[in-house]
Amino acid sequence: MPILTLYRLATIALTPLARPLLAHRVRYGKEDPARLNERMGYAGLPRPEGRLVWLHGASIGESLALLPLVERLIQRGVETLVTSGTTSSASVLAGRLPAGAVHQFLPLDAPKFIERFLDHWRPDLALFAESEIWPNVVCAARARGVPLILVNARISRRSVERWRRLPGAGARLFGMIDLCLAQNVDDAARFLRLGAERVRVAGNLKFDVSPPPADAVKLARFRGAVGARPVWAAVSTHPGEEEAVLDAHVELARHVPSLLTVIAPRHPERGAEIAALAQSKGLSPALRSSGVEPDGGAGVYVADTIGELGLIFRVAGLVFMGRSLAAGGGHNPIEPAKLGCAILHGPNVGDFAEVYAELDAAEAAASASDVEHLARLAFYLLSKPSRMRKMGRAGAEVVESLGGASRNIMTAIEPYLVQCALEQP
Repeated sequence: MPILTLYRLATIALTPLARPLLAHRVRYGKEDPARLNERMGYAGLPRPEGRLVWLHGASIGESLALLPLVERLIQRGVETLVTSGTTSSASVLAGRLPAGAVHQFLPLDAPKFIERFLDHWRPDLALFAESEIWPNVVCAARARGVPLILVNARISRRSVERWRRLPGAGARLFGMIDLCLAQNVDDAARFLRLGAERVRVAGNLKFDVSPPPADAVKLARFRGAVGARPVWAAVSTHPGEEEAVLDAHVELARHVPSLLTVIAPRHPERGAEIAALAQSKGLSPALRSSGVEPDGGAGVYVADTIGELGLIFRVAGLVFMGRSLAAGGGHNPIEPAKLGCAILHGPNVGDFAEVYAELDAAEAAASASDVEHLARLAFYLLSKPSRMRKMGRAGAEVVESLGGASRNIMTAIEPYLVQCALEQP
């Protein structure tokens, strides 16, 4: 029996377990209890009249990358539905989606839920970010004649090898994609290997995303609390990296007594854990979630909230990007670069290798091999503000020069938008 048929039958059989699964995820903060029905395909909003383009991004990064397309589609008079799969992405999108766009959670990949979702929303075109491929979603869209386009498409070598172990399923699924708009030539080649028939290079949408916003009142309060203290930030950190950053802080504070180190973990719910780690090192941390500002009483400030990186990037001229010292692949440095931050990172940046290579080559970013190296680089830049500002300007210029993907993608999907308009009653 074909693998895709087995998958479909398995998801049908497991559908009755959806509610217990979602309830379990609620207990761990992974689902919004008020919007669980959306995960089973029930709509939380009415469908707008006219053409509707459905855009999907798995989590925060993928969802935010879609914003330039959402804005361009709205300008064209096209209704837009944005779906994602995480509570954190929903929270961030709530403050950043332009007027005219609506958000829903993507249903679990069970045929009953997907059919219910499609029955209500009846999208004319689907744009999925990166390599977010759910078999029942893809098959249902194809059965209804909804063109499916991968935008900002990228896929790792490891993922390619996993799909190639399922040659029949992979080739069939990727063959159902109407158009694949890859970030670069390497990604394009990988999608072709997997069976995608129409592949083009369009660039990286993340270069076109506007810098993260910051509430003016909160920003003024934050700046007032920081005052003239030297400040650096470690953002999107993962377990193991906070300890390295705290050790770097201890070393730096010997030379910069008034130093403020801001730690914004990738998963804000780890705030108390990080504060406890700081206390174990003899430090006196403050938690942003408790409503405390980063005043002179704390040398370490844990920013355990969602949607406030724009505030941090506007105050800290120096930013260390997480998941680069720990095993991983780095996190996206484009947002702090757009806001003129000098960037530090560890050696593990494979997920954003091209971006970091451009920033490193322009001397807008620097790589630290370990915690001691990180402390030395941070001290050098904090003691030379002019050099730090020069790095920040260089980074802003780099990311500006690499923009244009949203324009390329809109050009590529124009025939589909025209077809949608022609089919409207």
